[in-house]
Amino acid sequence: MKKIFIDGSAGTTGLRIRERLAERSDIEVVVLAEEVRKDVSARRDALNACDIAFLCLPDVAAIEAVSLVDNPDTVVIDTSTAHRTNDDWAYGFPELEGLRSKIAASKRIANPG
Repeated sequence: MKKIFIDGSAGTTGLRIRERLAERSDIEVVVLAEEVRKDVSARRDALNACDIAFLCLPDVAAIEAVSLVDNPDTVVIDTSTAHRTNDDWAYGFPELEGLRSKIAASKRIANPG
């Protein structure tokens, strides 16, 4: 079973992703308690314990969150604009030529928004 963590799950984008995933029985959504959802240590632990992390954060916070990930197997999907033009990130728009395979192989994906 895949573990998914939504960093910023209290915001609009995070809530929408969480709603869509809630009906799935093949994944486990990792949720931090309200009192630690902004705690750096708790976020670091969750980001590194999950298979997929959605970053639903402002740009500066998304950059910080990526710096907390040291698990090479964690796939990070950033919904902010922080990494959309970063060459080290796959732009998550598979309809553009050549991106489908890059997205499939990437551990860092910038959501087109």
